Amino acid sequence: MIWTPGAARAARRIATAAALGGGGMTALGAAAYALLLTEAALARRIVGRPVSEDGPPSDGVYGEDSAGDGAPPISMVVLGDSTSVGLGMTDPKDTPGVNLALGLAAMAERPVRLTVVGRSGAISRDLDAQVDRALEAAPDLAVVFIGANDVTTQTRPATAVRHLQDAVRRLREAGAEVVVGTCPDLGTVRPIAQPLRWVTRRWSRQLAAAQTIAVIEAGGRTVSFADLLGPSFMTNPAEMFGPDRFHPSARGYLQAAYTVLPSVCAALDLWPEPSPERVEGSQYLLAAMAVEEPGTEVTATRVAGRAVGPHGRWAMLLRRRRDAVSPHT
Repeated sequence: MIWTPGAARAARRIATAAALGGGGMTALGAAAYALLLTEAALARRIVGRPVSEDGPPSDGVYGEDSAGDGAPPISMVVLGDSTSVGLGMTDPKDTPGVNLALGLAAMAERPVRLTVVGRSGAISRDLDAQVDRALEAAPDLAVVFIGANDVTTQTRPATAVRHLQDAVRRLREAGAEVVVGTCPDLGTVRPIAQPLRWVTRRWSRQLAAAQTIAVIEAGGRTVSFADLLGPSFMTNPAEMFGPDRFHPSARGYLQAAYTVLPSVCAALDLWPEPSPERVEGSQYLLAAMAVEEPGTEVTATRVAGRAVGPHGRWAMLLRRRRDAVSPHT
């Protein structure tokens, strides 16, 4: 899928509708909704069920005080949907939260206290209650994985984006840095047949771009999942996806975690690269570009000392080297 100016305009309309409190545009018309329901029923017959209805308990303290300075653990909370809890896994070390905690602890040379408040099946509307629980942990950092269920439940994009923006704003006001993994490209899930696959790809990418704009406005940063698992699924689905052929395998969750880790480290001023590849421009333009490339971070910036330009808020797109941080062993 090639970026077009129309993608930026669509993302801007969704984000604007969310900011104004309206329902916003729907990515699908009535006929497409009917098609979605029919094809989704067929897909559910093909897709198996995960080994559990939730991920394994993974709250705890990870890593060691390698620096030896007695600094308290970094408090990290993980919010969102089934990806946030590692649905389908039975060992906590295979979940994204634990992989992120171990990676962050290694970079910070400090322990990380992990609190997972996400829930399988959650949509963006559920983030408000999750934030209530997350704030009890006094987080230094919040990581959010959300969006896929908003697509599959046909939630209006503007409604989903508004709930996400409110959640990010509350977390930022409490002093937490926030990193959001945006809606993945559901068009890469093979049990979903055409033309539903094309429809879900269009909707999920529009939602991801609008999420990016909303998160930047609220003071967070985003990381694009895009079609992160798509190519691997086509070449070796047994390795990257779990038994249900929809949720990631342990290796798939590890790849998702280490796609987000560089931005997590950067949010806490721990990332060692001084000059990752970067592009500056309007947040609308960069949001549309980011959904085409997994691992791309978008965050607010200033140009000539100004936060806002003629075409909206200034933003910075960074292509960080994911291989600079090695998975824990």
